[in-house]
Amino acid sequence: MQIAERKSNDVTVFDVDGDIDINSSPDVRKTFEKPIGEKTAKLVINLSNVSYIDSSGLATLVELLKRARSYGGKIRLSNLAAKVKSLFEITKLEKLFDIYDTEEEAVSNFE
Repeated sequence: MQIAERKSNDVTVFDVDGDIDINSSPDVRKTFEKPIGEKTAKLVINLSNVSYIDSSGLATLVELLKRARSYGGKIRLSNLAAKVKSLFEITKLEKLFDIYDTEEEAVSNFE
């Protein structure tokens, strides 16, 4: 799994490539230590190249969301594959996360 970081206007976008599972969750957590530690306010996680997330991956994303919200930051998810989106719906996490069909929508809808 690889994660690339880039800027789109004043939003930090992370492109995740590969599954988020028990093996890669620690890497995901480590990648977000810096922006969350710096209290980056606007984060988008582009999941277009993620075809599978397990329970540890979901737990990691929830942890990151809670940490960001603790200082007023926002995390948005974009480009979820149908299988991944279904997982968020089944677990009711689509109510917790702001999920957008495209990265452009996620970036442009920050206040």
